[in-house]
Amino acid sequence: MRRLWLLFAQTVTVALALYFVYTALAPRRDAGNVPASQLRQLGGQNGAQPGEAVGGPAPASYRAAAARAMPAVVNILTSKAPKRGKHPLLPDPFFKKFFGERGDDGDDDESSLGSGVIVSPQGYILTNNHVVEAADEIEVVLADGRKAAASIVGTDPETDLAVIKIGLAKLPVIALGQAEQAQVGDVVLAIGNPFGVGQTVTMGIISALKRNNLHINHFENFIQTDAAINFGNSGGALIDSNGNLLGINSAIYSQSGGSVGIGFAIPVSTAKSVMEAIIQSGHVVRGWIGVETQEITPELADSFGLSRQSGAIIAGVVRNGPADRGGMRPGDILLTVEGKPVADTNEMLNLIAQLTPGGKAKMTVLRKSRETTLDITVGKRPAATK
Repeated sequence: MRRLWLLFAQTVTVALALYFVYTALAPRRDAGNVPASQLRQLGGQNGAQPGEAVGGPAPASYRAAAARAMPAVVNILTSKAPKRGKHPLLPDPFFKKFFGERGDDGDDDESSLGSGVIVSPQGYILTNNHVVEAADEIEVVLADGRKAAASIVGTDPETDLAVIKIGLAKLPVIALGQAEQAQVGDVVLAIGNPFGVGQTVTMGIISALKRNNLHINHFENFIQTDAAINFGNSGGALIDSNGNLLGINSAIYSQSGGSVGIGFAIPVSTAKSVMEAIIQSGHVVRGWIGVETQEITPELADSFGLSRQSGAIIAGVVRNGPADRGGMRPGDILLTVEGKPVADTNEMLNLIAQLTPGGKAKMTVLRKSRETTLDITVGKRPAATK
């Protein structure tokens, strides 16, 4: 009996010891049975920051992003109204440039026509071409109240971008973001001076990417957003939730002239390449081969006996132009440019525009159900006609 009692006592002692060891080593748990060590990753000081993908609740405020970008966004005043009657958006009742509702009495000596973004300490400012294209004199007003006369460095009507320059010191400069990493659903802020009321920030998300075929510009690759954009925001900044520049606000979709939640911004990647070309040579040089193209529709694919619906049909070739001299013929279907696939006519236009004039480029066409590779000497794209 005594042996049984000793064995029982030893068993109870070991059990109690194991219990206390388990209690001491087990992780503490908070509400919802989530380990306390994991709660720090869900928010707070060490949690997810604005703009990070997944990991916690949305930030309570975007004031840090706004404060970082707002000083670099300027208001642009001109002494002459833009040439509205010739703007390509005006014939379309559904698309309105920011100046589209101003009427025809634009002879004011000074009007708040749009916004711009300071992108370099040397005073270079990105804005829209339609903001400054008809200006006799340009004045820039900074967020800190300083004013300066600006000169046009160069314009690019085909993307509706322009670069102007001011001569002030200690300029605030916006940080350039990476538009190619942006995704639908990302939070964005639009900064500008709508209706001349003063610098204003609005918030929304990216609604769509790579919007084209809107017939706004020759080269289109818009970021679409529902951040409120109105008259006066044109040329202003679209920034991400960390205050980095994603795009230059350019146009809105509207039947009334006011924001209805469909705005378009030119990606910063496009704006940067255009700006660098303008600063270097005063204009943008693009490749050109001299063709007219047509989209491949399901009906055309059937009539041509195509198994694919990608590529661009060559509808016409400029006589003695680069494509004509290189052997391209009407009816060919352009499949690749320098090995890069041609998805549609918009993609073809962009791929050819990136080629260096004077150089040779290999292009693959489908002709009578057979693929043929052509060597074409690239020409220089003619200046856009207004």
